[in-house]
Amino acid sequence: MTASSVRPVSEREARQVAEAAREQVWHKPSFAKELFLGRFRLDLIHPHPAPAPDDVRRGEAFLAKLREFCETRIDPARIERDAQIPDETIQGLKEIGALGMKIDTKYGGMGLTQVYYNKALALAGSVSPAIGALLSAHQSIGVPQPVKLFGTQDQKDRFLPRCARTDISAFLLTEPDVGSDPARLATTAVPDGDDYILDGVKLWTTNGVVADLLVVMARVPKSDGHKGGISAFIVETAAEGVTVENRNAFMGLRGIENGVTRFHRVRVPAANRIGPEGAGLKIALTTLNTGRLSLPAMCAGAGKWSLKIAREWSAAREQWGKPIARHEAVGAKISFIAATTFALEAVIDLASQMADEDRNDIRIEAALAKLYGSEMAWLMTDELVQIRGGRGFETAASLAARGERAVPAEQMLRDMRINRIFEGSTEIMHLLIAREAVDAHLSVAGDLIDPDKSLSDKGRAAAKAGGFYARWLPGLVTGPGHLPRAYAEFAPPGHRDLSPHLRYVERSARKLARSTFYAMSRWQGRMETKQSFLSRIVDIGAELFAMSAACVRAEMLRSRGDHGAEAYQLADVFCRQARIRADELFGRLWTNTDDLDRKVVSGVLSGSYEWLEAGILDPSGEGPWIADATPGPSTRDNVHRPVH
Repeated sequence: MTASSVRPVSEREARQVAEAAREQVWHKPSFAKELFLGRFRLDLIHPHPAPAPDDVRRGEAFLAKLREFCETRIDPARIERDAQIPDETIQGLKEIGALGMKIDTKYGGMGLTQVYYNKALALAGSVSPAIGALLSAHQSIGVPQPVKLFGTQDQKDRFLPRCARTDISAFLLTEPDVGSDPARLATTAVPDGDDYILDGVKLWTTNGVVADLLVVMARVPKSDGHKGGISAFIVETAAEGVTVENRNAFMGLRGIENGVTRFHRVRVPAANRIGPEGAGLKIALTTLNTGRLSLPAMCAGAGKWSLKIAREWSAAREQWGKPIARHEAVGAKISFIAATTFALEAVIDLASQMADEDRNDIRIEAALAKLYGSEMAWLMTDELVQIRGGRGFETAASLAARGERAVPAEQMLRDMRINRIFEGSTEIMHLLIAREAVDAHLSVAGDLIDPDKSLSDKGRAAAKAGGFYARWLPGLVTGPGHLPRAYAEFAPPGHRDLSPHLRYVERSARKLARSTFYAMSRWQGRMETKQSFLSRIVDIGAELFAMSAACVRAEMLRSRGDHGAEAYQLADVFCRQARIRADELFGRLWTNTDDLDRKVVSGVLSGSYEWLEAGILDPSGEGPWIADATPGPSTRDNVHRPVH
């Protein structure tokens, strides 16, 4: 079976598979869910949740150990130059327990909280983003997390001690012709007695080149005694029939061990299946609910580094008689980096602490953190390169060769770019969050716009929707955001007044909900095709969430006597910048070029504008757009490189 002959799947089928995999019940409150419904539940995040003293003690102790290791035993220039993390560095990470940061102590791990796990990733990622990716892929989406959440006791006893100290893991979902549309998954796991026979090819297997253990998503055929469906399996990379056929190379993260893995008649014990048959996608999505927090943590770390370099460089570099930081054009960039770094740390710390407390459902908050963090980190590192000028475009090695400080700004820009694609691209994150944001509407009115529902079903849905909207819509008219003294606790004497920003968030949340309702009324069943509109809705929600987190963090720091005045100032400027962005997005909800864009796209695809491509040469090589993924034995050398 070639990549081009993968079973065709209609858009409706694909959506049904994705819908079946998502968690459809809300057992706990969600700040972000309420925000999209027009309800600003500040009580869910304020006062800012705090970690337990013992968690802080253990977390800080490990951070100190990790900091010393990063300072003395990691050579980031060597990783970039050789495009590989040295074996001795990986062994050292194993020795200090970095592979088991999130694994319970009873299985040999460090048992860190989500907060301190993220702080550790930000620290390690600031030295080498490739190391951050290695540790994150292993623990956030690799074997430890799904086994912790869904594994049997036997699986925990067998695999978690290995993952805590010696074995690297990877997560394998993507295929050459299957990305964010798992309905077309081609890898199969055919039952054979007490085993499954695994066949297929997986692409972009982060950690896959050095991994000892793999979480593999494969389709089980439906048969007698087998429910079938996409299922999750733990696979030993050393098993017969597993071949790592290629180590991929990228524009950034040059030390990442990412490859192509082929499975040919690989025998996997049924005892290695995680959860029941057909639960694979649900396991993957649930794992990502908190696993997504690792990436924005490293994005916040990149912001901190960008701020440090911008501060030091712009104070040292003079133009026209004064440091470049004193020129408004550069100063505005520095202000953006400082304010946004504060907000990103606020978002990730708040979401992580909420994950640790487990009182709230944070599936939307984690997705927003990933979306917002990856987009903002890219902008901040891009601005840093601009502030550095020609030196920002020059490599650290070249700078050092001619006697200047080896600042890897261009490398950071390249390394950050993948974050807008990793673990759900920005476009997919928009759709995922939008689906959750309109969940309440679809739960009461979905049958009204479902073409497959009968008239009687639609009648019942209309009655149900009428009751819901009769209660919900009046609450969107007015609220605390219109009261001049609302949120007065965020206006302490001697500090910037943050209460107007929270009132703006409250008003804007109601406006956002009204806009969503109007759009659903206008487009009904076509709402799901209005991806540009939905993306703007989500981006507004992300700005409102970040503003809320920034204000709550500033108040927490003030109450602790920890840089309170400075925190209030940073929160204030961030909120002012975010309000400008949100207001622009609100305007673009209804004033945009979406319809014209679709017409241009049709023209491009039909060849109407091919004349515009004249006058250039295409340096691309020959070959298919998508590699052949026909199941069968490998014809290539195995480049698997376990580190022991």
